[in-house]
Amino acid sequence: MMKLLGVILATACLGGTLFAGDVTGKVSFNGTAPKPNRLRMNADPVCMKAHKDPVVSEEVVVNKNGTLKNVLVYVKDAKGGAAPKGKVVLDQIGCIYVPHVLGIQVGQELEILNSDPTLHNVHSLSKANPSFNQAMPMKGMKLTKKFDKVETFKVKCEVHPWMSAYIGIFNHPYFAVTGDDGSFTLKGVPAGEYTVEAWHEKYGTQTTKVKVDATGKATADFTFTGK
Repeated sequence: MMKLLGVILATACLGGTLFAGDVTGKVSFNGTAPKPNRLRMNADPVCMKAHKDPVVSEEVVVNKNGTLKNVLVYVKDAKGGAAPKGKVVLDQIGCIYVPHVLGIQVGQELEILNSDPTLHNVHSLSKANPSFNQAMPMKGMKLTKKFDKVETFKVKCEVHPWMSAYIGIFNHPYFAVTGDDGSFTLKGVPAGEYTVEAWHEKYGTQTTKVKVDATGKATADFTFTGK
């Protein structure tokens, strides 16, 4: 019995799922949504041809329900965990990075694709991790990257200056990006008290405290105000 209890306690301390739960919430937007800037793609006919309708910047995307899209939400002070075997994909489609914001773990594989029949170059503005600037001249090209340090940085393309994306690197799996309804779920967070942070490229960061107890549920909501 004592041996079994020791195994259970060790599992919990190592971040196992025995005493773990989900942190859920949403990111609201307060104020008048800014008018999105139209992206001018005239410099490349391939980019223009890829879109029937005008394309706008994803810098600030306010959803129909008054929430904010593309907010990176994460546990700020969680314990580390092994990187999953699955890869994360950053694609270039219609001269736009897809997705605009993504999270990935230290040591996890990032696959960068070029789905466009035109030249792109992928330039990371990372500081903690080595920066890279690589050309991808052909449709179907792939690059593979891994990161060793925790940070959030911008990726851009000098060929098409309107293209930008953001990558958050974490040493744990407790992160998510808000979508079309502004909600997020941080799955399987071990029981304990944490600081949860929400990051937005224009509006900065906000933090809140949460407690995940044995029932396995916690809520963290945020509100960003337009400037």
